[in-house]
Amino acid sequence: MTGYTIRLRTIPFAKAMLLAGFRSDYVLSKAMGVNRTTVTRVRTGELNPGAAFVAGALTALSPLDFDDLFEIVRP
Repeated sequence: MTGYTIRLRTIPFAKAMLLAGFRSDYVLSKAMGVNRTTVTRVRTGELNPGAAFVAGALTALSPLDFDDLFEIVRP
């Protein structure tokens, strides 16, 4: 049995990104402290967000909280 995973809520994330003034994955990645390819891969669903991505997103897209941007997927 595998553990829980975290999935990005892609539409709310994209809206929050634009409302916060981040016009590209590159600019957002700098604010989040992660690599641009990580942002792109998570946004396209190729990669599940890890701890650094979650922490960076919550910091860059404050005052949004975890439930606004992510969901927990049960095994």
